[in-house]
Amino acid sequence: MIYADNAATTRMDLAAYHAMQSWLQVEYGNASQPYSYARKPKQALANAREIIAACINAQPDEIYFTSGGTESDNWVIKSSAFSDPDHRETITTAFEHHAVLNSCAVIERLGYPVSYLMPDESGKVLPEALRAKITDRTRLVSVMFANNEIGSIQPIRELCSVAHEHGALFHTDAVQAVGHVKIDVKELGVDFLSSSAHKFNGPKGIGFLYIRNGADLLPYMDGGAQEKKHRAGTENIAAISGMAEALKGNCEYMEQNEEHIRGLETMILNALSAAGVRFQRNGGDYTLPGLMSLSFPGFSGEAILHRMDLMGICISTGSACDSVNTEISHVLRAINLEDSLATGTVRISLGKFNTVEDAARISESLIRIVK
Repeated sequence: MIYADNAATTRMDLAAYHAMQSWLQVEYGNASQPYSYARKPKQALANAREIIAACINAQPDEIYFTSGGTESDNWVIKSSAFSDPDHRETITTAFEHHAVLNSCAVIERLGYPVSYLMPDESGKVLPEALRAKITDRTRLVSVMFANNEIGSIQPIRELCSVAHEHGALFHTDAVQAVGHVKIDVKELGVDFLSSSAHKFNGPKGIGFLYIRNGADLLPYMDGGAQEKKHRAGTENIAAISGMAEALKGNCEYMEQNEEHIRGLETMILNALSAAGVRFQRNGGDYTLPGLMSLSFPGFSGEAILHRMDLMGICISTGSACDSVNTEISHVLRAINLEDSLATGTVRISLGKFNTVEDAARISESLIRIVK
């Protein structure tokens, strides 16, 4: 089997796996307890916070552990709204992950206004578009760092600057980007940043939220005093340690990983072009390494996915089909991709464990299907 759906989830690093084991079988104490058996788990918690903070140029006390990107997004969107007695506006984009979009739908139903920015046809959210919509009645702007379907990387620093000019806070869902491209929260200026470990070769069910000191949020869950009384619940030391180890490894080898992955990406694109395959790549010129949204006119993306699966290759698609209807994804709708291309869209997302042989087989299989 060739796995080429790394934007959905990634294979765990062996180092991360080993980092988890002792906290499950040997040092399994509760870090919140006062006795000596809790000291090592408590220290592991502090160490992980320091490692993760260093990877994004934050302070350790600005890192809050969550169950993943979905929880982190929900926390920011809902807490920001519910702590505002003036019901000021939230601005987001039309092609966010559903963790943001559905959270915004909830606060809208409760009377908190939400506005939606449209990306351009390359999948970029322009600062000028935000400047035209934002007012001094805007409380929060939330724009994803990189789109999960088409890979387009957003001008976060510029967008954040526009938000701050109007006194608004800025959140970015960086789930697809953390561990794959350089992120410096101080340089970007963001107030909140969401991340999820399973997207950068860590375990599932764990993530973190960066909350800039001074940009406090209401607690997400009530109970114990964990996470500075902001997120109650016994800490999952094993998963937290695995996440920190995975992120550290990916950040240490980020340049080598990106060079390798972009090389595989180029192989596939060149092979398709050389074979005379008609296709369009979506997402513009500045995309995440290895994330390719490819549209094949006249074909069904769903059919391509299933035929690739029969050939032992896992990819994703840009639309969801059933026996009667084809529903084009909200991301492809947002960039105004014409239906003939949108219905024939697949997503191939390569990772550091993919090989040259994988890229060759992916190319050959796609060519066989569409030729």
